[in-house]
Amino acid sequence: MYQRNIAFRIDEAMGDTPVVLVIGPRQSGKSTLVTRIAADRGIPYRTLDDATALAAAGSDPSGYLRGLGDRAVIDEVQRVPELALAIKASVDRDRRPGRFILTGSTNVMTVPILSDSLAGRVEVIYLNPLSQGEIVGVRETFAEALFSSAFPAAAHSTAMTRGDLVRRVLTGGFPEATTRRSELRRQAWFDSYVSTVIQRDVRDISRIAELSDLPRVLLTLAQRSGSLLNASELSRTTGIAATTLSRHLDILGAIFLFHRLPAWSANVGKRLVKAPKIHLVDSGMAGALCGLDEATASERGDRFGPLLETFVVQEIRKQRTWSRLSYREYHYRSSAGAEVDCVLEAPDGRVVGIEVKGSATVRAGDFRGLRSLRDDAGKRFIRGVILFDGRESVVFDDGLAAIPIDALWSRWGESSS
Repeated sequence: MYQRNIAFRIDEAMGDTPVVLVIGPRQSGKSTLVTRIAADRGIPYRTLDDATALAAAGSDPSGYLRGLGDRAVIDEVQRVPELALAIKASVDRDRRPGRFILTGSTNVMTVPILSDSLAGRVEVIYLNPLSQGEIVGVRETFAEALFSSAFPAAAHSTAMTRGDLVRRVLTGGFPEATTRRSELRRQAWFDSYVSTVIQRDVRDISRIAELSDLPRVLLTLAQRSGSLLNASELSRTTGIAATTLSRHLDILGAIFLFHRLPAWSANVGKRLVKAPKIHLVDSGMAGALCGLDEATASERGDRFGPLLETFVVQEIRKQRTWSRLSYREYHYRSSAGAEVDCVLEAPDGRVVGIEVKGSATVRAGDFRGLRSLRDDAGKRFIRGVILFDGRESVVFDDGLAAIPIDALWSRWGESSS
């Protein structure tokens, strides 16, 4: 059983907040985590994936909640949105912290009855699929350390082979996928996962009739993971009207299958008008949707590169959920076409850039995007790094370095759990 780096956040929230809501993709480990917490604290656990519990909660939400006592863990709460009204009434009578832990496999805060009822009473905690550090037993602090004046504290070297890297990227972080040692068995799991999530979770949050369109849209997004989101081009490619496609994208985002990485600009007012990038929630899922196997990924950098970028961006997003620094992720593209795959901005405006390169060699010209970001950010720029498939870290010039990719989850970037 994996130790989840986010667990301490739930403990902290239970110390001062009546309701803790853990959201994230289905099969990311939410049930396992909250079941463990329920057992440790002696709190009743119920899941609305159980047909009997679902029927009871749906027919009489208030009565169902009373039957659980004054504290409870309720899994997949989005399946009975009306439970939120009963929880609100219960919390308004008794505002002791740590009374309810809820989980949801959709973004329940986009459901009006849930968001309105829980407002001011809930702390929302996002649980991603496993990070690479969680898989090997490390709480990573690489992204946070990028903002430190002492970075890098030491040179980083790695013995990781390209085959190891390809395998990690195509396996991804879903706990069940990490147990599948065969590529064929992982592919079968991902195929079943996507079908099940679309059939079950979409019906919980939408009255959409054309479920058959969603796998096609998701496949199109997987093929473009790491590229700019061009709604007009997606509409033409899929043959789906722009307004309908927009709704489909919102739904796929709400069930945590993909997210938009917004653009960074020194002019905050321009960020909303720049195109975001597409990133699926998991590189393994993206690879499976595209039918990419390890042999092809090892040989075809043009196909592996975008998945590697998604892999790195998602690892950075995972680290934010337990970081003590509340940075935000963006991508960067200048008017001259210079690009940076991931830009992190701290609350005080400091900026670092991360470029991803799938080859084992880094040249001075590969820093073009990071230098452009440095020029645009000015004094706010702290440093820029290229994460690459090399063996040794190399400092190029002031604030710019190339570092092997596994520094993301190595003990070089570890904090004590």
